[in-house]
Amino acid sequence: MTAYRRFVALGDSQTEGLGDGDETSGHRGWADRLAEQLAAGEAGFTYANLAVRGKRAAEIRAGQLAAALALRPDLASVMAGMNDLIRPGCEPDAVAGELEAMYAALTRSGARVITFTFPDLTRIVPVAAPLRPRLLDFNTRIREAAARHGVLVVDTSGYEVSVDPRLWSGDRLHLAPLGHARIAAAAADALGLPGSDGTWREPLPPLPPAPVWRRAAAELAWAGRFLGPWLGRRLTGRSSGDGRTAKRPHPLPMTTPG
Repeated sequence: MTAYRRFVALGDSQTEGLGDGDETSGHRGWADRLAEQLAAGEAGFTYANLAVRGKRAAEIRAGQLAAALALRPDLASVMAGMNDLIRPGCEPDAVAGELEAMYAALTRSGARVITFTFPDLTRIVPVAAPLRPRLLDFNTRIREAAARHGVLVVDTSGYEVSVDPRLWSGDRLHLAPLGHARIAAAAADALGLPGSDGTWREPLPPLPPAPVWRRAAAELAWAGRFLGPWLGRRLTGRSSGDGRTAKRPHPLPMTTPG
């Protein structure tokens, strides 16, 4: 197993850690969890997280790539594209091109790069069903671009547990703590870290069936609480990342939670 001394994470809200913590205590997320595992096995390990919520792939490349390269990581992660895919008029080929440019630059610098496919979120957000072909096509483009640059793909998309609602927060777009833990475990498994294995793929115990009226009520509550505000931001050209900066822009030592 390769020992990594500096991990730099690039991305949007998933990598920032939304859904795992809050604005008061801070967001942990899969990247922090992976960094904790990396730190446990390597003295002098440092970690930076450049991700900012709401950013699209081109914005991540423009705003985070140069900073990541300047930090000289030996391990870097790129998770991007979902904020593009859910917008009308998205061109998956162009978005995948932004990711590939990041893969190319980071691998040329000597970093080991990991990237991620996306679960079929239309399984837990039924109103997004028309986006499914676009999402599947984008995952294929990620795999192809990664193969061209020797990038390691953490591919969770084919496993039923990835769309278990218990892995997702109430907005159905951000991982819950259990989801972040599973993604961190999947990344650790792909990297072959000590103590990692394939148990992240295992399904959770089945949920009891919910009556139709309860499912309908849940859909209405979700639309009012989350879909409406999201559409409002789109119509007014606002983003959840406006005015925000990276939570961990400098490489710092990582400690495991007490």
